[in-house]
Formats: sequence, C-alpha cells, structure tokens
Amino acid sequence: MSTPLAAHDYTPGGLDAALEFVKRTRSELRTLRKVRVWKDKLHIIDVNKDFFEIRGLGYGDADIVALLQNINTAFNPETIHNPVDAEYKEFDTGRRYPWAYDRVM
Repeated sequence: MSTPLAAHDYTPGGLDAALEFVKRTRSELRTLRKVRVWKDKLHIIDVNKDFFEIRGLGYGDADIVALLQNINTAFNPETIHNPVDAEYKEFDTGRRYPWAYDRVM
C-alpha cells in the first residue's frame, strides 16, 4: 500500500480523539470498502484504495470495538480481540441494519 492520506496517533483512553479524527477526515475518502486491523494500527480503506491510518490501536484494544462500529464494520465484537496467525484482520464496511432493528416491542 502507499502512504495514508491522514494519520492519527492513538493514546490509551483517547477514543474520543480517534472518533473525532475519523469524523473530521471522512470527507477525504470515497465510499468505505474495508478495514484492516493489525496488533498496533488500523487502516480505513475506500473503494479507490486510499486510506487513513490510526497508529497505536489494534485488535487487542478494547476501544477498537467502538471505532469499528462507528464506521459500520461487519465484525464480531466477541472475537475481535482474539490473536491470529495472519499479519492483520480484514473486514468489510458498509454494514446495514434493517428498519427498527433496535426497537423494543
């Protein structure tokens, strides 16, 4: 991959700053395509293969769940923290929810 369009250095407990970074820079990317999560960084990739990088936040960190949910990533929150033999974990974005899925009857 090439160099990221923008990068953010995550510090433990800095979820709000990371979410603000994604919110602020989101307009620079096209439609999001996938997310790659390493042990120590995260790439948010669009359809043109342009990407943002968040360094210091990996699949072992608790804050990764909230960040991935914020960008509608299709992943299992219960197994995201499990280690893998591969270099990174890759997930598709653009997860959709059915109408009124969160409604209580």
